[in-house]
Amino acid sequence: MKKHNFYAGPSILPEDTIKNTAEALHDFAGMGLSLMEVSHRSKEFVAVMDEAQALFKELLNIPEGYEVLFLGGGASTQFAMVPFNYMQNKSAYLNTGAWANKAIKEAKGFGEVVEVASSAETTYNYYPKNFDIPEDADYLHITTNNTIYGTEIHEDLDINIPLIADMSSDIFSRPIDISKYTLIYGGAQKNLAPSGIAFVIVKVDSLGKVDRYIPTMLDYKTHIKGGSMFNTPPVVPIYAALQTLKWLKAQGGVEAMYKRNVEKAAILYHEIDNNPMFKGTVVNKEDRSLMNICWIMEEGYEQYEKEFLDFATEKGMIGIKGHRSVGGFRASTYNALPKSSVEALVACMQEFKALKIS
Repeated sequence: MKKHNFYAGPSILPEDTIKNTAEALHDFAGMGLSLMEVSHRSKEFVAVMDEAQALFKELLNIPEGYEVLFLGGGASTQFAMVPFNYMQNKSAYLNTGAWANKAIKEAKGFGEVVEVASSAETTYNYYPKNFDIPEDADYLHITTNNTIYGTEIHEDLDINIPLIADMSSDIFSRPIDISKYTLIYGGAQKNLAPSGIAFVIVKVDSLGKVDRYIPTMLDYKTHIKGGSMFNTPPVVPIYAALQTLKWLKAQGGVEAMYKRNVEKAAILYHEIDNNPMFKGTVVNKEDRSLMNICWIMEEGYEQYEKEFLDFATEKGMIGIKGHRSVGGFRASTYNALPKSSVEALVACMQEFKALKIS
C-alpha cells in the first residue's frame, strides 16, 4: 500500500533528496568515503556549501547585501539569537501561536517586549491584522505560518521598522519580497531538509547596532565571516538541503511551487467545507495556511474522531493527527507532497462519510 506522508515535521522530502543523500552517505563526490566522515573543509564539501547558498539566493531572488547561513540549533536557537543581535531596548512581536510565544519568552530576557496583537483568545484560529507597531521598537517579529493552528499570512508586510520573520514551515512555498525583511530564519525540517539545521537570510548592514556583548556563536557576524563554517556544520542536512534546492529549481522554482500549493490546498479545503462530517478550524478563509491544513469533526460527529483517524491510517494516510495541544486533524501539504496524496486523502474522507451517513 502506498503511504501518503502528511507529517508536520520532520516531513516529506523529494525522492531525489532522499536518494541522492543516501548515495552520498556511502560514497560522497566519488571520494570512496561517506559524507559523514569527510572534512567539512574539504574542497568537495566546501563546494556543497557554496552551491547551496548560491541556489538559495537564486530561488528566492535574494538581493545584494544579504547572506544565507546554515546554522545548528534549529529555529529555537534563533529565538534568542534575534534579540541578542537586534534588540537594544524594545522589540515588537505578533503573537500567533506556540512558536511565537516561545520567541516572545526569549526576547523578554533582553528588554521590553510589546505584543502588538494576539489571536490567543480563540486558540490562534485567525491571523491578526491592522495592528499598531511602536515606531521606537528595534524590530517587529512575525511567524508567517503557524504549523499547529493552520494559519498563515500571505503577504509581505510593508512597515517602517526592521521586519524579522520565522518562516520555518512556509519557506519556498510562495514568492517573497526579501527586501522587506531584515532577517528571515527557520528550521529546515519542513520544506528543505531533515532536521539539524536552521537557515538564516540576513541583511548584513543591519548587524552591529547593539552595544551588548554577544557570545561568539550567537553573533550572526561570526557565521557570515566564517561562511557558516566557524564550527563544524551539520554536513548531512546541508547536503540534503542542496538536493532539495536542485529539485526545486528543476520543478520550475518558487512560482511553480506556489501554483501547486494553491491547487493542493484548494482541493482539501473544498472537501473540508463540503463534507458534512468535518469543519475547518480557521475562521477566516484568507488566513488559511497552504502548508498545514487543520480540521475537526463537525458538531454531532465528534464520536467518530478516533474511528476516522484509524480508518485513514489503514488507508495509508500517515501523520494526519492534529497537534497534541489542539487535537483534531492536520494535513501538512509541503512542496514535496504530490497532488495525488491530497486526492487520496479526500477520497478517504468521502469514503468514510459514505460509510457513516446513508
